[in-house]
Amino acid sequence: MFGRIVLTALAAGAIAGVFVWGAHMIKTTPLILQAEVYENAAPAHSHGTAAATAAEDESWAPADGIERGAFTLLADMLSSIGFAFMLAGAMALAGRGVDWQRGILWGLCGFAAFYLSPAFGLPPELPGMQAADLHERQLWWLATAACTAGGLALIFLAGPRPAKIAGGALILVPHLVGAPGHEIGPGPLPAELASQFAVATLVITGLFWMLLGALTGYFYRRLEPS
Repeated sequence: MFGRIVLTALAAGAIAGVFVWGAHMIKTTPLILQAEVYENAAPAHSHGTAAATAAEDESWAPADGIERGAFTLLADMLSSIGFAFMLAGAMALAGRGVDWQRGILWGLCGFAAFYLSPAFGLPPELPGMQAADLHERQLWWLATAACTAGGLALIFLAGPRPAKIAGGALILVPHLVGAPGHEIGPGPLPAELASQFAVATLVITGLFWMLLGALTGYFYRRLEPS
């Protein structure tokens, strides 16, 4: 069983990772590069200490071009394989028959848990956008993803109706608590750039999760012991 999960995750994650990398390079990376131009220009009008701090924060970043593309590919591949492990493990625990079509439904649940639900409180951000404290955002994102995944599991996998109701309530909990907030003021980024990035990220991430779910379901069934 463990070998089946590993092979499924590696195969599905690698293919989906290459897909999402290509989509990022075509659609989102150019928007990020444009945003960085505005972000780097903003410190020129601020105090020298702030400019120096911003320069130090960016000193680790890979160079544009091949190096940046390689790092993006590595990050997309690792995250895709990691998500595929989660999907394959969940399929194994559920103990239900799965194929590529049912896998798409699993992928949509992953999309809802790891992107759609957290995006209601923390929309995708470009460099230079105003945001709350990073640690607080990470904690809220993790809590929201966990609550949504747990809630969906109760809704679709649990039998009793009270469990399904509890699942729906669990999904709402982080949104009732609310995402960490911050003061909103004038920023350097054009609103059109931020809206294009939000739409592109939504579409790419949705397609990625559907493909990852379909591939995970396909390989998980294909590798089933005869």
